[in-house]
Amino acid sequence: MRKATVTGEGDLIRWVELPGREPVRVYVHGLGASSPAYFTEVAVHPLLAGHRSLLIDLLGHGISDRPTHFDYSLESHADALAAALDAAGVTGAELIAHSMGGSVAIVLAARHPHLVSRLVLVDANLDPLPRAPASSGSSGIAAYNEEEFLAGGWAEVRDRVGPHWWSTMRLVGREALHRSAVQLVRGTTPTMRELLLDLKIPRAFLLPESDGPLAGGAALAASGVSVVPVPDCAHNIMLDNPEGFVRATAAALAEPA
Repeated sequence: MRKATVTGEGDLIRWVELPGREPVRVYVHGLGASSPAYFTEVAVHPLLAGHRSLLIDLLGHGISDRPTHFDYSLESHADALAAALDAAGVTGAELIAHSMGGSVAIVLAARHPHLVSRLVLVDANLDPLPRAPASSGSSGIAAYNEEEFLAGGWAEVRDRVGPHWWSTMRLVGREALHRSAVQLVRGTTPTMRELLLDLKIPRAFLLPESDGPLAGGAALAASGVSVVPVPDCAHNIMLDNPEGFVRATAAALAEPA
């Protein structure tokens, strides 16, 4: 396990690293998740193995520190991730990033372009979302204020999401989980979608085939984003259909720059 100090207060981001050749591949998890848990199976698949690979946990999540002074905005997550990658000697990385991690990866590429050479976004959040109390996702978490969430709202969320997601969500600091959800629902200015459209690096967007056409997909495709439906999966594509995920990701990474 590797680590790097990413805040002035000494907070650490940690990751599991697989040795290999350049370019580096960085795997970034979504809200309430952990990269080693979500990506190890696919990262060691023969079609993806062989590159130096960082399975990294964002601040507040998994094996990384959980500071309560941090605001957990997408920009702050991106800057902390940038500090970790700089400490690891990474430049020009290929980022494979899921859900909220995809949002962070877009912001990272916009704010720290030397760190990112290619994006593979896995059903990432591109737009602000409404707060929805009945939702089991980020909208449902953000429907609580922080005091409500810490006082017991987290237990209601636990009961809604079920044991599979809770197995990694329970590793997230409660302030980190709530603030990350609030900031994800709020989004960025410009939006993540607008930032993605403006990036000049190779970009792919994987989504479940069963979701139907991606909203705004035509504009993304026109800007050079490869939109790739993956069959037999829901939101957690890499867990639901690892073989389909690997084939789609390997194809996206092989596209000419």
